[in-house]
Amino acid sequence: MRILMYTWEFPPLIAGGLGMACYGMVKALLKQDVAIDMVIPTREAVYFPLRKPEDVDSLPVVFLDKHKQTDYDSRTFDDPNERFKYIGITESPETYKQVDEISETIKKAVDEEKMEAETEPEKHGYDDIWDNIAHHLMGADDIFKRVQEFTLRAERFAKILEYDAIHAHDWLCYPSGMIARKISGKPLVAHMHATEFDRAGGPGNPNVHNIEFTGMTYSDYVIAVSQYTAEMVISRYRIDTGKIRIVHNAYIVEDDIEHCEKRLFKGTTILFLGRITLQKGPEFFLDVAKSVLEKHPDARFIMAGSGDMARKIIHRSAFLKLRNRFLFTGFLNRKEVDEILKMSDIYMLPSISEPFGIAPLEAMAYGVTAIISKQSGVSEVVENAYKIDFWDVPKMVKTINDLIEHPAKRKKMGIAGMNEVHQIQWDDAATKIKDVYQEAIDEYMQE
Repeated sequence: MRILMYTWEFPPLIAGGLGMACYGMVKALLKQDVAIDMVIPTREAVYFPLRKPEDVDSLPVVFLDKHKQTDYDSRTFDDPNERFKYIGITESPETYKQVDEISETIKKAVDEEKMEAETEPEKHGYDDIWDNIAHHLMGADDIFKRVQEFTLRAERFAKILEYDAIHAHDWLCYPSGMIARKISGKPLVAHMHATEFDRAGGPGNPNVHNIEFTGMTYSDYVIAVSQYTAEMVISRYRIDTGKIRIVHNAYIVEDDIEHCEKRLFKGTTILFLGRITLQKGPEFFLDVAKSVLEKHPDARFIMAGSGDMARKIIHRSAFLKLRNRFLFTGFLNRKEVDEILKMSDIYMLPSISEPFGIAPLEAMAYGVTAIISKQSGVSEVVENAYKIDFWDVPKMVKTINDLIEHPAKRKKMGIAGMNEVHQIQWDDAATKIKDVYQEAIDEYMQE
């Protein structure tokens, strides 16, 4: 089985949980003899032919331009970062093509669809779907320009590569998956990691909503990362329940994990780790910190991450005079995340709407006691964590105060959570995903 996969993130290109989810998922799929040709945002027109589990770390690369491939093969790179820099893997993928080029690609698909509607109306089920995707992909914002470039390249990969099915992750890659399906006729699996309703905590960007709706409508199957997400896909987007499959995310098991006895501070350390955006509930974390610190001034709250609300939270923490008891780290790389988890006592995820939530699993794997929002997909798969409504600040304060005052209780819960998380592995999730692929391929072969 061979899969053409489009994803916006993959190590070392990581901005959030999607990157690590794809890493664990792909590695587990490779163990089950699923070959994957992966496409991510890069400066150079390349794809990554992944065949063995270890390929997720080495990332073998193939250039579409043979001359560039020859030049690449002739070079010696001192370290992986130098090689990735040559390929053009950055934390913020750049745009290299003009909007009119992507417009031309979409227009071609629109014309072909209209021609099909006229010649074979009985096979035509998406009257305005390409007009819709073309209209809503034409946003002027930087993120839309990046998606436009990514989608433009999708046509080349779809024509050149051989594959049995297409897998597209989140709205950023749905247009690419649609183009590939249109060109090849092969089945498309759309993976919904987070909806715009989750990210925005409300209506959000209407263009993104429409791309999400169009991508899921055009796909053969939709994978939702939780029951919580599946229900949102059904209620907000009216997607056919018959093509939705739920596959929970998992944890990447590492053998050398251990909680560090070295202390960052004298008091208890409470950690927020994630994007500082409305979705993640950073204001609730700040409200909890204010109340807890009134009773336990030795405690320390750390907000690790970056996002559009960071400046607001910094200003408000200064206004509340929390000083060095509420600290900001900014964005952390993978190694720094591991280090801070080793030295934390309590992890908080007060998300307003969280499709899944990889970070709590990471924290629990280190023996860190987790307090998670009931409005999160991860709450469906773990038992040894405190589950509290995101808005219930008094209950969160009470829980943290209790854990500070009873360290043995906190440690017991942390160990139970650590043992539980190590049973939630990507191998099981990959089996379910492979089954979705097979189901889609079988239906395609019967047509």
